[in-house]
Amino acid sequence: MAKVVSGFNRVLLMAIAISTAELMINSQVAGAEEIAGLHADIALAEQSQHDPITARGFESSVDPEVTLLSEVDRPATTITDWMAQIAQQTAATVTITDIQLIPTDAGVDVLLMTESGTFSSPEIQQVGNALIAEIPNAVLDISGDDAFQQFDPVEGIVLIEALTVDQQTVRLTITGTDAPPVVSAGSGAENLMFSVAAGDPATATVDDETIQVVVTGEQDGYVVPNANTATRTDTPLRDIPQSIQVIPQAILEDQQVLRLNDALRNVSGAVQASGDPRGQRFILRGFESASVLRDGFRLTNGANGNVGFQELSQIEQIEVLKGPAAILFGAIEPGGVINLVSERPSREPFYDLSFRLGNRDLVEPSIDISGPLTDDGSVLYRLNALYRNEESLRDFDTDIERVFIAPTVSFAIGDRTDLTFQLEYLEEDRPADFGLVAVGDEVADIPFDQILGEPGDINRTDSLLASYQFEHRFNDSWKVRNSFSYNQFDTEFISAFPFGGVDEATGILFRNFILLDQPTDSFELQADVVGEFSTGPIDHTLLFGVDLFRIEFNNNIGRADFFSPTPINIFDPVFGGTPAPDFDEAPILFEGISDQTDLLGIFVQDQITLLDNLKLLVGVRFDAFEQEVVTGPSFFTPEGIDTRTTGDAFSPRVGLVYQPIEPVSLFASFSRSFSPNTATTISGDIIDPERGEQFEVGVKSELLDGRFSASLAYFNITLENVATPDPDFPTFSVATGRQRSQGIEIDLIGELLPGWNFLANYALTDADITEDNTDIEGNRLFSVPRNNFNLWTTYDIQGGLLEGLGFGIGFNFVGERFGDNANSFTLGSYFLTNAAISYERDNWRLGLNIRNLFDVDFIESASNSRTTEIDPGEDFTIIGSVAVSF
Repeated sequence: MAKVVSGFNRVLLMAIAISTAELMINSQVAGAEEIAGLHADIALAEQSQHDPITARGFESSVDPEVTLLSEVDRPATTITDWMAQIAQQTAATVTITDIQLIPTDAGVDVLLMTESGTFSSPEIQQVGNALIAEIPNAVLDISGDDAFQQFDPVEGIVLIEALTVDQQTVRLTITGTDAPPVVSAGSGAENLMFSVAAGDPATATVDDETIQVVVTGEQDGYVVPNANTATRTDTPLRDIPQSIQVIPQAILEDQQVLRLNDALRNVSGAVQASGDPRGQRFILRGFESASVLRDGFRLTNGANGNVGFQELSQIEQIEVLKGPAAILFGAIEPGGVINLVSERPSREPFYDLSFRLGNRDLVEPSIDISGPLTDDGSVLYRLNALYRNEESLRDFDTDIERVFIAPTVSFAIGDRTDLTFQLEYLEEDRPADFGLVAVGDEVADIPFDQILGEPGDINRTDSLLASYQFEHRFNDSWKVRNSFSYNQFDTEFISAFPFGGVDEATGILFRNFILLDQPTDSFELQADVVGEFSTGPIDHTLLFGVDLFRIEFNNNIGRADFFSPTPINIFDPVFGGTPAPDFDEAPILFEGISDQTDLLGIFVQDQITLLDNLKLLVGVRFDAFEQEVVTGPSFFTPEGIDTRTTGDAFSPRVGLVYQPIEPVSLFASFSRSFSPNTATTISGDIIDPERGEQFEVGVKSELLDGRFSASLAYFNITLENVATPDPDFPTFSVATGRQRSQGIEIDLIGELLPGWNFLANYALTDADITEDNTDIEGNRLFSVPRNNFNLWTTYDIQGGLLEGLGFGIGFNFVGERFGDNANSFTLGSYFLTNAAISYERDNWRLGLNIRNLFDVDFIESASNSRTTEIDPGEDFTIIGSVAVSF
């Protein structure tokens, strides 16, 4: 169709918009008088292309309904022009349905979103203080409008404007206050993002040089280019000299992940250590109790503390840092940390409603809504809420019932200051399931759904997490941050608990009813300063911080009636023979425990760019801690116990990244960790903290223009001061144990072709006990497989009648493991098959996922015991979902 809007009309419309903008910003922005000239330059550039008469200074008298000759599509006169016209005509037009402005530390991200199609590479031209991006084969349709404007989105940017300039081009104009902005572009499957920062007037140039922008990065897909966990700064993964894997929300949605253990199958060397009803525990790189964080706040103190079954419905991504991380997080186990990154409020309002159904009577409605609370967008909110009810995979009468709500409110106090408040409340009932038992050198040969407690055993959890994050940016280079988190976690269970072991000849398991109430409170305060500066040709990103952490186990209560045991035959169980006692009258197992640990940490870190392809990371942390355990009179200790210890630790980290070519990073690093012990010596002293250290080398690569990433790493970790039995007094401990884990990990993730996402990982782990006072020296660490492999791949049809239909398939292999450090019994290897089918059209999404397709019986984890927490994995599981967004 011939174009009918003349160049004069477009200039007139632009002039009206510019005049309106000037009236709005003249009183706010210094130097606003230059804007008129700037827009005149833009108008002149536009006119010179379509109206040469006006461009020479003459008033145009062209009839606005008359098509100019310059606007008529001309036939190609060369083969090159002809090929270009064919490419332009055959390229699919992308409809931009939403534009979001997301503030960042450097400025703002401009996100252009579409429901289908792939963006072509934009061409950016500088005119005055503006950068103009021409996006070919695209049109703008935001709630029926073909234009978008936002004045003063962040400091240093006057205007961001987008409009459709013809039938197949969208023009995005980003205007700086005193200088042209600095812009980089990246795209995902259904978005195009421009990262914008204010320019420096001292180095600004005004010319018409055209800048070609290569579209890189996968913002909405499986590849996440940056992460915060490893450095507390938003650093590209390729520049971090330590292994870190990121599980994006796209994978969580494609796999319909409900629990953290299923999510971590996407990370090499990560396996479950225990499915304790009070909270899952995990193994990273051979070491148990990898600390779980929420937005960088510790939910545990090393191996101490239950963390529950974390809710993932409001998680943006999961970042897994491998190896010691004490430099940033203090008392941490050496295997690494698992950081759950929460979703943030959105500037653009949206409403997402979803509903899940599954076998074992799964029912789960949920909502996720967000948007501005004020007209100017300075106050934003987000609300996640969920209800879930499902039967246990084992034969308990107690269902799993969960209520979760998480409101978040953020305030833009000024152009440079932000404050965010978060609240999470979780209430859950689930069976107090302590798993199976071992007989001989294997798990007892009984049905995996058979329980060994009583059908009514129950664990109740109440959790409240409240936090705030404050940030003030002094300028584009320096900022200060302050954050605080309070976590109240209370778990209580009543169970027929195995206390006396199992008679393997007769199958009699000795049990006693127990009530255990374990409330925990933790407090964490973080404050740091981040600055960017240069010393000659060397660039620095400096981080200096202080944090305080306290975890309290207050008034823990345990009651059990050891004089009224309730044995059961595991091969021929009869339930209900002995009713649960009145726990108000039951003997006290322990009561009034007060276990408090305080830690003060001070750290400094410098990310140094020695050359464009050579980066150095150095840092050190000093921690001082005090630990006190007070136990009142109990069944075992009639006079109670009162112990106190203090100590300190230095935790350095140093790493180097060399990039011989842009997509490849070679790295090497050394790091340390520490974690306070809880075991006591014969003299009543708490033994010295555990100390871990890691050497790691590896290579990371970004392929297919950043849509696919691969990493290979070798690591060697040693852990010292492990509590071992005192040779003379076995009920007490000495710190003589030593453990070592070494291995190789491979991770592949990304988009191989449009619509085809792929993830695979493999870990070879050799984890052994190298020193011990008992005969277990030389044994393998429990629950750690030598070989672990996972694969997941999906394909979404990109066009035609079946566009939006997707398929997925995946496999999980875990090799043989030992169930305890004594290596007295084994857990067999297993191989699982998973599948998925989905359909997405407009704002609707349907999904159907099957886990353990062939209903394989397998043991997922064991906890270094023959009689508790030997946990069977989920059998055949099917989950269907429907979701709508608007």
